[in-house]
Amino acid sequence: MITQEQIPAVLEHPVYDTEGSKIGNANHVFFDDATGRPEWVSIKTGLFGTSESFVPIRDAVMVEDHLEVPYAKGKVKDAPNVDVDSGGHLSESEEVRLYEHYGIAWDDAWQQANQPGEGGWAHSGTAGTTAAAGTTGTDMGMSGNEAMTRSEEHMHVGAERYETGRARLRKYVVTEEVQQTVPLRHEEVRVVHEPITDANVGDAMSGAEISEAEHEVTLHAERPVVETEAVPVERVRLSTEEVTEEETVAGQVRKERIAADGIEDDDEGLPRR
Repeated sequence: MITQEQIPAVLEHPVYDTEGSKIGNANHVFFDDATGRPEWVSIKTGLFGTSESFVPIRDAVMVEDHLEVPYAKGKVKDAPNVDVDSGGHLSESEEVRLYEHYGIAWDDAWQQANQPGEGGWAHSGTAGTTAAAGTTGTDMGMSGNEAMTRSEEHMHVGAERYETGRARLRKYVVTEEVQQTVPLRHEEVRVVHEPITDANVGDAMSGAEISEAEHEVTLHAERPVVETEAVPVERVRLSTEEVTEEETVAGQVRKERIAADGIEDDDEGLPRR
């Protein structure tokens, strides 16, 4: 069991589970009103320590510079969320929920606290105190018996990189209809009548005077011929660029306040009558 003298070594120090995994850092220690013994320790967990989980400290041990609790990390992080009032107390109903979460029987704890002898730790507190063993008391932010340390939470906001999607280049083939006009030539037959002249009379008088004959001419034409050729036209690649945007993050932080009973406080530490 952690003693009151060990509390300064517990606060703000790492807390590990049964497997040696770090759960977080000890933030506050809560004492039993009846016995004055440490009963619960709250642990900062989550990103930047923004969450706080309660775990029993009665079976915890200090090992070198850290606290070890007999519970798994997931068990501690899944503990019920409880609200601590302005006086730094847990209500009985909230503590019952915590007892149930950690498998501690409330009735058994009550009987153990009130049994005769040293085992009944509810009898070892201040004379006349009748508070039950499970009535958890003031949040321990103390170092010493005459002064209180006032603590408050500070919000730390950072950035976490995560994947939002993926982009890829994919090449595929499509077929398009292309039209192009090309001039085509062809030959046509035309009958030409030439009169007999001195220049062609010789050709005209050659051969038989009366005969049958045929004359054949070969005609030509052009037709379109289509050929395709693959040529590179451009290079395409992916690139990324970072864009910075401002985003306002809101959160809640808790602050301890210390009130002086019996005197007035002028907020400068000087008592007033």
